[in-house]
Amino acid sequence: MNLTEAYKRVRAYTELICQPLKTEDYVVQPVVDVSPPKWHLGHTTWFFETFVLKPYAFAYQEFAPAYNFVFNSYYETIGARVIRTDRGNLSRPGVNEIYKYRAYVDEAMMRLLGTEITEEIRDIVGLGLNHEQQHQELLFTDIKYILGHNPLFPAYSQDAIIKEYVKKEGKDGFIEMPEGIYKIGQTAEGFCFDNELGAHRVFLESYAIADQLVTNGEYLEFMNDGGYNDHRRWHAEGLDWVKKNDITAPMYWYKPDEAWHYYNLTGLVAINPDAAVCHISFYEAAAYAAWKGMRLATEFEWEAASKQFGWGQRWEWTNSAYLPYPGFKKAEGAVGEYNGKFMVNQMVLRGASVVTPPGHSRYTYRNFFHPYLRWQFTGIRLAK
Repeated sequence: MNLTEAYKRVRAYTELICQPLKTEDYVVQPVVDVSPPKWHLGHTTWFFETFVLKPYAFAYQEFAPAYNFVFNSYYETIGARVIRTDRGNLSRPGVNEIYKYRAYVDEAMMRLLGTEITEEIRDIVGLGLNHEQQHQELLFTDIKYILGHNPLFPAYSQDAIIKEYVKKEGKDGFIEMPEGIYKIGQTAEGFCFDNELGAHRVFLESYAIADQLVTNGEYLEFMNDGGYNDHRRWHAEGLDWVKKNDITAPMYWYKPDEAWHYYNLTGLVAINPDAAVCHISFYEAAAYAAWKGMRLATEFEWEAASKQFGWGQRWEWTNSAYLPYPGFKKAEGAVGEYNGKFMVNQMVLRGASVVTPPGHSRYTYRNFFHPYLRWQFTGIRLAK
């Protein structure tokens, strides 16, 4: 697929995700970690306008100069911006205006991509497309949070857009990995983020890693055994988080009667015990592993074994802090702010989830979140 077709496909998929929304859904920001859907639409468009069109497109005129303040996310190099907590306070620009903005930028991008472009432009467009795919995943997670915390539990869509992971029968074992030296990091051609670069070798002691994800039914056993109240299983910080926030179950689990239900994008449904547990914090994942007498894999153990088990249904917490690989270097300018400045106080997740866009997953991909976050489609794989 050439770059023009890839651009069209990615941009169209973002709008497809938003198609089932009501106008009011576009504006809501219940918590700081969730951005309004209309902000995602504007920000991903701003990225192409700021990093591609303004520096490279001849005689390009900004759609609205004030959008640089509204849709800049965290790029200090670019300048002042609306702080993250206030994104939901902006009733204007309206949803229709943001779609006009997208169309305006897309038209200019088509003109630019129709010319002979440099490798530098090609690289930044590739980054922009992968950036928008990250926001496509965030759109799903943020929409789910917006609707899943509405007391009416409205459905996003009744169509089977997201296929649940269900445990495979006859498989419930561990993959034995011998001690040895393993190559970690991205060496193949094609796109990757800068945090995947710096391929290096690591020595791993022998270990075993589960060939299946932990299911709802298995996690429910932990809950019924008093798992949330047993201090022996928890990091001190995790136990404080549980007590402070009165955590008793994964996010989106509700008990309207005698049985547990959970919210998925089709509404409130009964828990499927064979589906992989989802929306789990690192604290909960580590506590569950301790309750089982096991642990979470490091990100290096996960990557070394990843070709031997199926992944891609849940982002899987690892026991590794998000740190730079050897030789990591930030790019010059605003693009250098993309990953490096977040390498503190976060844990690495590996794999992909059911809402990761097609073609946007690699076994070297390093996702990262603070350990208390669970609005993302996160799950648990055990190691020992």
